[in-house]
Amino acid sequence: MGLCFPCPGGSAPPSPDLEEKRAKLAEAAERRQKEAASRGILDVRSVEEKRKKKEKIEKQIATSGPPPEGGLRWTVS
Repeated sequence: MGLCFPCPGGSAPPSPDLEEKRAKLAEAAERRQKEAASRGILDVRSVEEKRKKKEKIEKQIATSGPPPEGGLRWTVS
């Protein structure tokens, strides 16, 4: 019913330091990324382990070079 004005003797609350504000925003962004990446996954650790294992195998294949000529060949008849 009336207008709300700041108290005459009160001062405005201090604003957070820019560095502190940036740090909080960065933490929130990282948290959102982690939540989005793990959405729908029940066991995040096992998924990460499988991904690392797959990357390791792919790296080994890439460094080993092409397979020798006398290798197995698959044919469909």
